Amino acid sequence: MTRLQLLGLTVAAALLVTGSVHAEGDKASGRKLIYTCNGCHGVPGYENAYPRYPVPKIAGQNEQYIINALHGYKSGDRTHPTMVAQAQSLSDKDIDDIAAYLSSLAK
Repeated sequence: MTRLQLLGLTVAAALLVTGSVHAEGDKASGRKLIYTCNGCHGVPGYENAYPRYPVPKIAGQNEQYIINALHGYKSGDRTHPTMVAQAQSLSDKDIDDIAAYLSSLAK
């Protein structure tokens, strides 16, 4: 095996290990933090006024998806104004806690 192949395998293995590992959130703390989320995401059939689209349900959503989405809003990579404002007020720990709680709920 060449050095380049060995280096490639080492990097790939490191990415697999670190890509699936993240700080485990505190579900009890997350439950307290989602009180504002329920105003939109907890209303069955709720639609955003402009632009008009259904507001997604987040209870039972995949934990990593929630983490990625909130970090995306926080960084500005995702652009919904309300979500950007909400996410910017959250710490990384808050995001982990929220994701842990929401992902633990049954769909």
